[in-house]
Amino acid sequence: MIKIITDSTSDLSEDILKKYDIDTLPLYIHLGEHEYKDKLEISPEDIFFWSEKNNSTPKTSAPSIEDAMNAIRPYAEAGDDILMFAISEDMSTTANVMRMAAQELDYEDHVYIIDSANLSTGIGHLIVEAAHMIQKKMPVEEIVTSIEQLKPRVRSSFVVDTLKYLHRGGRCSATSSLVGSLLKLKPRIVVKGGKMDADRKYRGNLDKVIIQYVTDMKEELLHAKKDRVFITHSGCDKKIVDSVKDYLKSLGYFHSIIETRAGSVISSHCGPGTLGVLFIDGREI
Repeated sequence: MIKIITDSTSDLSEDILKKYDIDTLPLYIHLGEHEYKDKLEISPEDIFFWSEKNNSTPKTSAPSIEDAMNAIRPYAEAGDDILMFAISEDMSTTANVMRMAAQELDYEDHVYIIDSANLSTGIGHLIVEAAHMIQKKMPVEEIVTSIEQLKPRVRSSFVVDTLKYLHRGGRCSATSSLVGSLLKLKPRIVVKGGKMDADRKYRGNLDKVIIQYVTDMKEELLHAKKDRVFITHSGCDKKIVDSVKDYLKSLGYFHSIIETRAGSVISSHCGPGTLGVLFIDGREI
């Protein structure tokens, strides 16, 4: 058997996790002296309330080695191969924690760590692809090779309503020059080579900006892998999310349009009102 374990930043819905029998290894969120497990012990709304009250952004950290060992142990005892997906190593030490946990259990030959070089449902795309390969009975080594080849084709981007969270967290240096702008810019943040960068700037109300962001991607979307496209957000107004869904449906292209909600770790860095459309480029590189 091949088991998939993902860290909690993949932002996959409970339905998808259950459908493919995927386990989740939570990262941690630190609010002052208090520590919480992502997805399990705190919500994005709790984080936004705390952040505004304290004029600060929470700290986040990787799972402990003990947590990772506990996630691996039952499958090691069963003799299973394990695929573990982690947020980009340029953003977190989670992948390395997974490696050390496998070594501590003397099971590293059967634990395959995938540094996604991505975040949120950018990781989620890779996980779902791997789950389909498992269903096709592909050997684990072939699955790992195929996923590594897919990684550069994942397209992850999002628009933020406020720059405060990204700036405070220091995860996207390109936003520093935009903070305090009288133009109230809303940048498009993209993931490139495992890092975040701001590659386009929008101005105006969030609802109009989001639609402009999505329509600007039309050509890319029409060259995407048709299986699925994710809309992932940190708590946007339903009308905004529905308008994105309607646009994607109007393309008549994707087999599945999936909405997911960003968890507490991703939300703590991007802030409320963030929305992204994530897909896999269907063209070979």
